[in-house]
Amino acid sequence: MQKIKIGVLGCANIAARSVIPAIKSIEGFELVAIASRTKAKAEQFASRFNAEAVEGYQALLERDDIDAVYVPLPTGLHDEWLNKALDAGKHILAEKSLAENYDSCQKLVTKAAQKGLLLMEDFMFRYHAQHAFVRDLISRGEIGEIRLFRSSFGFPPFPPGNFRYDKALGGGALLDAAAYTIKATQLFLGLDVEVKAATLHYDKALGVDVYGGAFLVSKQGIASEVAWGFDNFYQCNYEIWGSTGKLIAERAFTPPPDMKPKIILERAEKRVEFLAPNDNHFINILREFHRAIVENDIKIHLEETLTQSRLLESVRLHDSTQRESLAIH
Repeated sequence: MQKIKIGVLGCANIAARSVIPAIKSIEGFELVAIASRTKAKAEQFASRFNAEAVEGYQALLERDDIDAVYVPLPTGLHDEWLNKALDAGKHILAEKSLAENYDSCQKLVTKAAQKGLLLMEDFMFRYHAQHAFVRDLISRGEIGEIRLFRSSFGFPPFPPGNFRYDKALGGGALLDAAAYTIKATQLFLGLDVEVKAATLHYDKALGVDVYGGAFLVSKQGIASEVAWGFDNFYQCNYEIWGSTGKLIAERAFTPPPDMKPKIILERAEKRVEFLAPNDNHFINILREFHRAIVENDIKIHLEETLTQSRLLESVRLHDSTQRESLAIH
């Protein structure tokens, strides 16, 4: 198996908890170095994973012994550092959302395509086995024809000072929680969905959106109703309503590796609860990242990244609350 040498830009919790252990478990990767803005933090973090500590993100990008980078930095820092990573000739796996706006994403995708580099958004959930389990039930006709997709992802407020509340760092629920529900819509209805209506609710003191919802429609006319938030009762699910039944995935986005997610099938004559296989979606997406680099199969990932950003931008443009505010003024 071809070995890809990888570096990490930043010392985020998700990197330590889930992504770096997954990198270390895959034979096709060699974790070379971890960078932080300070030498002390880089050394403390890198020592946990037997990697070299590097002071400064640029210093890591300038290394010739690194083929790819994993970027767990907040979205607000992506435009600068993803551009610099591409300029340095590195393949990129970046945390979601990949860009603050469509213009930034479009420029990044264009640059990646011109350089023949993989730019991939870390939507790990889509590589979990439970979604293949759901698709198999649908293909067997268990719910008939799909009539509606619904998804909710939200949680109670984070502690004050969390980066998700920082506008300068690309904060807000749309680029965070909403991104999952929008991606899940595409997983089952396709990339050609369009936003028809949306609403975003802002915390005026913080200057970021904290909850919202949207209505999307596929080219085939199938609707998707999605909702999200940072000030909500916890939800992490999707529901697929069909002509003869309904499927519910209760832990759609964040099942830990040892969990067998529950899938509920409801029909007029029965209600069945399945336990889908437990799986590690962090390992699975890294295997896809490796495969796409080795096989130079980057086009679909660039297309998916651009489509996701376009839809998030469209939610903003369709925000009824914002339009009403502009109309009043």
